[in-house]
Amino acid sequence: MDVRVRNQSLSQIETDVLILPLFEGAAVAADLDPAVGGLVAQATGTRDFAGEKDQVTVLYTGGKVAARKLLLLGLGKESKSDYRALRRAAGVGARAARESGASSIAFSLPPAAGLSPEKVAQFVTEGALHGLYRFQSYKSEPKEKPQVASIAILGGSEIEAGVAYGQAVAEGVNLARALTWMPGNHLTATVLAEKAGEVCQAGNIEIEVYDKKGCEELGLGLLLAVNQGSKEEPRFIVMRYKGNGGQGPWLGFVGKGITFDTGGISIKPSDGMWDMKDDMGGAAAVLGAMATIARVKPKADVLAIIASTDNMPDGNAYKPGDVIRGLSGKTVEVRSTDAEGRLVLADGLAYAAKQGCQKLVTASTLTGAANIALGPIRFGIVSNNEAWEEQIFLAAEAAGERGWRLPHDEEYYDLFKSPIADMSNTGTGRSAGTTVGGLFLMKHVGDTPCVHMDIAAQIWRHNADKFEDVGATGAGVRTFVQAAMAFAEGK
Repeated sequence: MDVRVRNQSLSQIETDVLILPLFEGAAVAADLDPAVGGLVAQATGTRDFAGEKDQVTVLYTGGKVAARKLLLLGLGKESKSDYRALRRAAGVGARAARESGASSIAFSLPPAAGLSPEKVAQFVTEGALHGLYRFQSYKSEPKEKPQVASIAILGGSEIEAGVAYGQAVAEGVNLARALTWMPGNHLTATVLAEKAGEVCQAGNIEIEVYDKKGCEELGLGLLLAVNQGSKEEPRFIVMRYKGNGGQGPWLGFVGKGITFDTGGISIKPSDGMWDMKDDMGGAAAVLGAMATIARVKPKADVLAIIASTDNMPDGNAYKPGDVIRGLSGKTVEVRSTDAEGRLVLADGLAYAAKQGCQKLVTASTLTGAANIALGPIRFGIVSNNEAWEEQIFLAAEAAGERGWRLPHDEEYYDLFKSPIADMSNTGTGRSAGTTVGGLFLMKHVGDTPCVHMDIAAQIWRHNADKFEDVGATGAGVRTFVQAAMAFAEGK
């Protein structure tokens, strides 16, 4: 996608659709409306357009200005506006412009009170690219659909850095969406490792990929156990971005890469199992974040880990009741083979801790309980360190994602005690499922500050709206990137 900053007036910009974001009751652009014969004032002075959230009205300019059409985009009340709202509005506007047949669009930035022009430009760019994303399907005869080839953001040099950052973030998010969309027969652990290699080659990131034999040599007992029932080999992917020259301190990212989850011996119901291709959403978020980090170049050293396999049942599969030793040296009694994500993540986190990472962040589609607790609005945050937990919470807020801190009282660890091992991989009944899953991970990192983001309820949109289609969302990418930026600044 061609995304550029254009320092031109509203009446001079040549584009198929010029998007004018307007708050409720906002004044019409003085340098544009007279040129189009008061069209905008006429629309805003009637019920046709009131500036309400997600409201869109398309006007033809009749050749009176360089833009072929104007699109009035409602932002709602200015008092309720924030960066997230602007991002959504930009996506809504871009999609509406595309549906009107536009191949080129331009955005006028709203003069949002109290918001930085650079950040406004960033979130508008993010939103437009997010809204325009479409997954390239596997249909043998795909239908031709309108496509936007170029986006102009109107402004001067003060917004260039924001637009560049917003484009890098959005394209990282869309990479994660593309990977999460891929079916399990097309995205195996081997293919995921190949995709990681492409990201690292493009971004000058060091990468090591361990096959099954390599995993055995490393001592990744939990990952190997989950892989036992599969005909596909596991892959343990290690990426090193040396934004501080490799001198450290190191920030560790770990993503769950279960490319398809049947539940193993503890098999899932068939209804809805098809969408278990998204169980590698945490790994996708890590890859999308690393692609973005390579472009925005924070002065931080980042070690990123993806532990990947599918979870299948056969005669070799691990079983409920098995006891397995992980890389951390801790033993785990398997109560459910459908609680496999925390096993592969535990080995990934233990590796990152042993490599000397100062702080750790992990993301995964870990528990259905996260949806019960928080719904699709916020992801669950579980940690072993309150200060680091607060920093990741704030990073998510700054990035326009939203988490919620769950408790980590010592008594919660009692919920997954085992009589024959150091711990079991599930808790007692359905109590505190998201907290238990996250605290299980904390048992494998020693004293290293660690935050887990349970993105199970955010990774997939099940109902389309004006902002995005049904499908993968790329949740987690923005928070990972913001965490790296804050880490580089010593925050």
